Amino acid sequence: MSNSTKQDKISIEKFDPRHLPDDFYVDPYPYYRQLREDAPVHLCPDGSYFLSKHAELRKIYRDPKTFSSDKKALFKPLFGDTLLYEHHTTSLVFNDPPLHTHVRRAIGDALSQKTIVAMEAGLKELVDELLNKLEEKQQFDFVEDYASIIPIEVISNLLRVPQEDRDQLRRWAVAILGALEFDLPKDKLDLGNQCVKEFLDYLKDFVADRKNNLSDDDDDILSRLIRWDFDGFQLSEKQLFHQCIFLLNAGHDTTTNLIANGMQTLLAHPDQLEKLKQEPDLIKSAVEEFLRFESPVQLGNRMTTTDVEIAGVEIPANTNLNLGIGAANRDPDIYSDPETLDITRNPRDHHAFAGGIHLCAGLNVARLEAQIAIPAILKRFPDLRSLETPVYDRRARFRAILTMPVSVN
Repeated sequence: MSNSTKQDKISIEKFDPRHLPDDFYVDPYPYYRQLREDAPVHLCPDGSYFLSKHAELRKIYRDPKTFSSDKKALFKPLFGDTLLYEHHTTSLVFNDPPLHTHVRRAIGDALSQKTIVAMEAGLKELVDELLNKLEEKQQFDFVEDYASIIPIEVISNLLRVPQEDRDQLRRWAVAILGALEFDLPKDKLDLGNQCVKEFLDYLKDFVADRKNNLSDDDDDILSRLIRWDFDGFQLSEKQLFHQCIFLLNAGHDTTTNLIANGMQTLLAHPDQLEKLKQEPDLIKSAVEEFLRFESPVQLGNRMTTTDVEIAGVEIPANTNLNLGIGAANRDPDIYSDPETLDITRNPRDHHAFAGGIHLCAGLNVARLEAQIAIPAILKRFPDLRSLETPVYDRRARFRAILTMPVSVN
């Protein structure tokens, strides 16, 4: 919980998501609080708006025609004619119908509750194997040695990526998703473009092999995307590749953040940590509270397609809206005592998975991974503790811990 002295010093009059102060990346919530109180529809220096209230985000998610997810106009000046531009304007999350609709329908029930139940035993086995290795170390980095490994294995299994090819996925994901941050230096943009190229090169052979060996019994996500044909519409090779990149990246980067943020939040709140140890059945509501309290995705964007009024503010067409997910999830109009972690709260109406037609397709996979990973490590290592203050990545869109050294005794 942020201290009041720090709150008093914050001025959001010139708050600019493109140029954030250093302390924002460690603790953005005092800034969000001030925005909600003083300027819930805040005009940024670049002419965009930053929205910080839960109700406004809910309305926007429910109206995809007025508030477009298409990012071509927004990303062109950022990326130019590059592979990053090609990827981020082709993937599922940054598109409106009809492409968005086709990809969601193609995935269909490949991520259904039936699939979730079927993967649970294998996930528990994976976690046990990881914990066996960590037991020998006594001290380790929670992110690198645990939280990041589980989602990579899960999404790779869902797309049937060979075991020997998985080590490179996290490096690609961090660079490609990291390129969505504001005001990036050229070297990070170059790295992002290089990683898209490497990923595309890998997928050419990977997808070709899958196509050549596709059987009628194959029913995984990639098989569905390959086979998708609706009223003559099929995904082009380029579209197919970029959906794979998006699914692999989003499927493990944000879930890594969920597991790491959840564990760090518990370690920082010993009363809630002890409560979960004593009542492990609270894990489902606890995960929802982690999603609310430390949302893995902190910011989203929409573009207005027409003149519109939001909370009494007239906003013209073709205006970029910064959706403050992390801010909205601590809105006191929705949540009682929102700056306090309460694992019994079970806030299922949070915006951590966005909403509307863009509700995260893999939300139940992410939930399951956190629901298994966090209790398992606490049961195996009941004296787990932090060794150092965790280091947060300088990413405004994603709440990501880079390093988190812990000890098990």
